[in-house]
Amino acid sequence: MNILHTSLDILLPLVAILFFFLFYPFYLLIKLVIFLYKQFLSENVAGKVVLITGASSGIGEHVAYEYAKKGAYLALVARREDRLEIVAETSRQLGSDDVIIIPGDVAKVEDCKKFIDETIRHFGKLDHPINNAGVVQTVVFEDYNHIQDANLIMASKAALLRFFETLRIELNPDIKITIVFPGVVATDMTTPRYIENYGSDFIFTEPVSRCAKGIFNGICRGETYIEEPSWMKWIYVMKNMCPEIVEYVLHDLYFRYLKPSFERD
Repeated sequence: MNILHTSLDILLPLVAILFFFLFYPFYLLIKLVIFLYKQFLSENVAGKVVLITGASSGIGEHVAYEYAKKGAYLALVARREDRLEIVAETSRQLGSDDVIIIPGDVAKVEDCKKFIDETIRHFGKLDHPINNAGVVQTVVFEDYNHIQDANLIMASKAALLRFFETLRIELNPDIKITIVFPGVVATDMTTPRYIENYGSDFIFTEPVSRCAKGIFNGICRGETYIEEPSWMKWIYVMKNMCPEIVEYVLHDLYFRYLKPSFERD
């Protein structure tokens, strides 16, 4: 076993260097061509059936409006039936010819089965399920009362990511899966909490309509990952290329601009 690991320690760096100089430029060129091609390629969602959870407000509500503008049929899911009625009526006015609401809780398995069954029973098919419902928590480490809270949140996010990445491999090419990484978005769930706890909204908060439009466009282009706001993807790219520099810059930005947003009076 030691011989194997020693051999790999010597061999793999050589392979990586060879790949970087000989194949990586062509790989980047192919990625660029695909990126440019997708800018002009967009799925026509008119008549497509879209189920959106968490559709009563926030990102889910505004993603519904983006689909409605393009003529998609909508099944809107959330716990607040009164809010769903408002979103459904707005969606009809924006261009969706058929909208149904299905009140329920995604935390209940029987409700999740009901969402799917009622959508297919009404429309006869389901093209785009949008798993949007969820909660958000953005705090600095010192504000955690119990370390278990941080463990639960991070473990849940990591598990969801790996689950859908694995599911994408299993279901491809019959079913495509797009994973969205939203930043801090101005919604009824986030903005009042920031103002109450910290006296002002978060400095990098993105308007929810802008976020929803970016998500919708990414889905229609068939993106595998969507970062919103879109500039976040370049942070990930630079972090892979020069992690030390990115970490230094982020550290400086955090203490200069972000930490004051979290400081209590």
